[in-house]
Amino acid sequence: MYYPEPIAKLIDSFSRLPGIGPKTAGRLAFHVLRMKEEDVLAFAQALVSVKRNLHYCSVCFNITDTDPCRLCRDKSRDGSVICVVQEPKDVVAMERTKDYNGLYHVLHGAISPMEGIGPDELRIPELLRRLADDQVQELILATNPNIEGEATAMYLSKLVRNFGLKVTRIAHGLPVGGDLEYADEVTLSKALEGRREI
Repeated sequence: MYYPEPIAKLIDSFSRLPGIGPKTAGRLAFHVLRMKEEDVLAFAQALVSVKRNLHYCSVCFNITDTDPCRLCRDKSRDGSVICVVQEPKDVVAMERTKDYNGLYHVLHGAISPMEGIGPDELRIPELLRRLADDQVQELILATNPNIEGEATAMYLSKLVRNFGLKVTRIAHGLPVGGDLEYADEVTLSKALEGRREI
């Protein structure tokens, strides 16, 4: 199908986003075409602003528009606990729980030999520098419960063994409201492994 160049470029741009196929990209492009011009300009400005005004916190490497970020500057947070996550969006997920009041460290990925990502490509040296000040008492490893996340958690636990920290791993298992019959074997195994006394 032939489209005029501006709409074809917009469809191509949308299709480069993760999870957006050609049909969805087309729907989004035509939606933009129907939008009011001021809404399109505001949308474009939001995209530009994200690229120009956001950077990584020099302490925890979360995305921020100030340095250090709001969470690292917050004196009410518990500086003796650092929760290690893979991506900035994981910080948002943890904050939504309202159950965690410590600090964070964002690795920006996980160890994945298949994708050529080793420890040197992650923010591990910066984490080690943070642990060297003796203020941190506990390191929570909250990497994803997949092969790469588990490998990263194991690597970090061995790496920080000599720091004298309490190293914990978030529990994995069944989601709240889930049924046992629909859970896979690995999930059930992790649920059993992470059981606790009540």
